[in-house]
Amino acid sequence: MLLLAVSALVQAQMHNPVKWKFEGKSTAAGEGELVITATIESGWHLYSQFIDAGGPVPTSFKFEKSSDFELVGKVKEITPVTKGFDKTFNMNIAYFSNKAVFVQKVKLKKPVITAKGSIEFMVCDDEQCLPPDEASFSIVLKDTHTKEEVPEATKPEEKTDTVAVQPVADTLQTNTDSLESKQDTTSVVSPTENNGGGASATGGSSLWAIFLGGLLGGFAAFFMPCIFPMVPFTVSYFTKSSEKGSGIGKVFIYALSIIVIYVGVGMLISALTPPDTLNDLATNGIFNFFFFALLIVFAASFLGAFEITLPSSWVNKMDAKGNSSGLLGIFFMAATLALVSFSCTGPIIGTLLVEAATKGQILGPTIGMLGFAIALAVPFTLFAMFPSWLKSMPKSGGWLNSVKVVLGFLELALALKFLSNVDLAYHWDWFDREVFLVLWIVIFGMLGFYLLGKLRFPHDSEVKSVSVFRLFLSIIVLSFTVYMIPGLWGAPLRSIAAFLPPQHTQDFDLHTRSLGTTASFPTSDAPATRKYSDIFHAPLNLNAFFDYEEGMAYAKKVGKPVILDFTGHTCVNCRKMEADVWPNADVLSILNNDYVLIQLYVDDKTELPANEQYTSTFTGKKVKTIGNKWSDFQASNYHANSQPYYVLLDNEGKTLVAPQGANYNVGEYVAFLRSGLEKYKAK
Repeated sequence: MLLLAVSALVQAQMHNPVKWKFEGKSTAAGEGELVITATIESGWHLYSQFIDAGGPVPTSFKFEKSSDFELVGKVKEITPVTKGFDKTFNMNIAYFSNKAVFVQKVKLKKPVITAKGSIEFMVCDDEQCLPPDEASFSIVLKDTHTKEEVPEATKPEEKTDTVAVQPVADTLQTNTDSLESKQDTTSVVSPTENNGGGASATGGSSLWAIFLGGLLGGFAAFFMPCIFPMVPFTVSYFTKSSEKGSGIGKVFIYALSIIVIYVGVGMLISALTPPDTLNDLATNGIFNFFFFALLIVFAASFLGAFEITLPSSWVNKMDAKGNSSGLLGIFFMAATLALVSFSCTGPIIGTLLVEAATKGQILGPTIGMLGFAIALAVPFTLFAMFPSWLKSMPKSGGWLNSVKVVLGFLELALALKFLSNVDLAYHWDWFDREVFLVLWIVIFGMLGFYLLGKLRFPHDSEVKSVSVFRLFLSIIVLSFTVYMIPGLWGAPLRSIAAFLPPQHTQDFDLHTRSLGTTASFPTSDAPATRKYSDIFHAPLNLNAFFDYEEGMAYAKKVGKPVILDFTGHTCVNCRKMEADVWPNADVLSILNNDYVLIQLYVDDKTELPANEQYTSTFTGKKVKTIGNKWSDFQASNYHANSQPYYVLLDNEGKTLVAPQGANYNVGEYVAFLRSGLEKYKAK
């Protein structure tokens, strides 16, 4: 059929043609039956347990082992089976219509037992099939033929469990790019200014990081329950329902349509959101808290708490247009796929857009969606070009839900970063480094145990044995968990330091106390009280000023050049520089002894006194906070708003060399600092 794959996806999201009823019956002393009844909607077929190879997924039953009872024989099909030609699979198949009753006999070893397990099944009508699905059950059976009295406290309620089968869990996430290095905001350096490549280079790497994050998100979405099982049906339509050679051409158009749709979404967001607004998102406390809450919702969806779907009327309209012939019909097929798979792809797309937007790159959302769409479209194209690959595809099953749950854990971990941003910007001082690390240790520890099958969620299948892949993955996750534990006592954890709250928020820090750094200015010359030193703290025990005028006055007094560090609480690259580059002995020595360090936080939300507030002549905006002041100062004087942004000045305020942004090459950064010293000494 024209929309075999897409229609099946629509039904999986909107339709539920089978309802299951479970009950236990006592048949004799020490014996009973577990009765499983399927009520099937008119026009749909549930398949027998006994299906020849090449047909649909047969109905199968799994029972958890228990010492309370013993299975006697196999599950019997009580309802007469119908055997007939199924045109969907082009073969004779045994199936049930309207109703199917299955019975499993058991031998009881206790007066009251609870039998747990799951059913794997597949349903089709005359035109389409739904993805293979699972239903879990828990059946209480009481031995009413045994004279032994059951204690009152252990008597279960006499009731029948009725379960409406829901589609296989279908949301996923991740931003698997969460541990990648990213630039926090966009550079707007004037064309006439020599930027030295620093800011622009990191801006470019940020776009590449966003693109790679989109690719990873797209590949993750492909393995979701509402997309992966339908690949064979979609590919079969393009390869079998068209003239030889034209099917591959149509699948190329289908893939291109997917790319156009998702990139269009990214372009729309980029067009509607000005660059300065994107930059503000990275530092705005309200938006960061909103993003935190949003990612928690996504994580809950991934873990199976609920399903995020779009209105069915949207899907129906797209599906109807998809029946059109020609290129327009193929485009609407792709649009229908985008809508019906939203419960799977929505959280991933949402996370990608949040990450892209808060990096401040105007093209970020577009580039992210480009990567996502390419990763989602390429597999359809490859399988259409090489249909024999379909035979090697793994069978749909519980592992699809495991992918979703894993990314749910990653969403939880990522959400904490946004909450930390709010805490730092508003100086709440309750979400410190230890609290953050404890939560990450617990989250990744639980993920490791989940991969080993020690934790199960409602939609999960029982893990009877651990595959080699899951074992290796659990080793990596649990090793990462152990790696973080020393951080509770101040270990720098340099590989993830960019995502942690700053070291100064650590209450008990053995590492910082052991650094033994040298003060950058003599005590006799240091100001008794430095402005803002009660709310800002320099990394690595460095002594720094947090006010430009005060720092420049001191630099003039001691005859040293200045390094202006435009930084931010929410700046990932700032933390990475402070964790990976600044601890180097040469860098630390230069910062301690040769420069006066002035750190200016552009995202701090502390309000300025009323007499210090003003309207910027550069942007026309009201400057109310410390962050507003230094952000305006950076933009108006250096025509840049990226962080980190390092400016080397003499003590008169004149730029010594071209400023630069993040540079993780220690040798190049040392050369940058020394070039400023040489220029200062040559004056």
